[in-house]
Amino acid sequence: MRDEQYVCLTCGYNMIGYHPDFCPFCGAPQERFITADECSSRFEVIATPITEEVARLNSVPPLGHEHSAYRINTGKKTIWIDCPSTFSAKIAAPDKIIFTHHHFLGAVNLYQDHAGCAVGINRADSGFELCRGFTFDNLFEHSPEIDAIKAFHIDGHTPGFTVYLFKDLLFICDYVSFRNDELKFNPFGPIEETAAGGLKLFEILRTHEISKICGFNYVSDLEKWLPPFKNLLAK
Repeated sequence: MRDEQYVCLTCGYNMIGYHPDFCPFCGAPQERFITADECSSRFEVIATPITEEVARLNSVPPLGHEHSAYRINTGKKTIWIDCPSTFSAKIAAPDKIIFTHHHFLGAVNLYQDHAGCAVGINRADSGFELCRGFTFDNLFEHSPEIDAIKAFHIDGHTPGFTVYLFKDLLFICDYVSFRNDELKFNPFGPIEETAAGGLKLFEILRTHEISKICGFNYVSDLEKWLPPFKNLLAK
């Protein structure tokens, strides 16, 4: 399998069983692809602690515009939210990997093959072409609770987009970007539906005790993140 798997150095997308002229996710040319084996030899996955139970996972050195994944120790199981683009046998594999949406599948198939971890995603995001070659053990709907992690289906950016809450940390991936104290909705997707999902996100914030927001390339205290988010909703 790994001999037929390529990783885009621009965005980190893993292509399984095919070698297209351009990356299906970001459009980078084939010259920007490396094999999954080469990726594993050039990059490793580093865990940066956020709390005693939660860590941020990233490829090191940075792999293009790769997103952050998150590791949660629930006390009973280890669960990842989204998956690094690099496969590394040096980092302990999780019991389960769950996804916010289908854009950040990373090297999940290799962790799945290596450790037999279960993989879950919202059913509405499971049938896209970007999921080609990936296998999901659990296609959930609505807002289940997954081993002490609450899931909230908010739709919008993708039809199955799901955010997760563990204790007082909310994991939103790239639904909202945060740069220079300004927040923006992800522009790649239906604008009206994404804005409506933002209102659902605000309702989660309003009805739960949350201290930090964990995004695709940032972790922010809620008190810093919330005022610009309210400004975004008001636009």
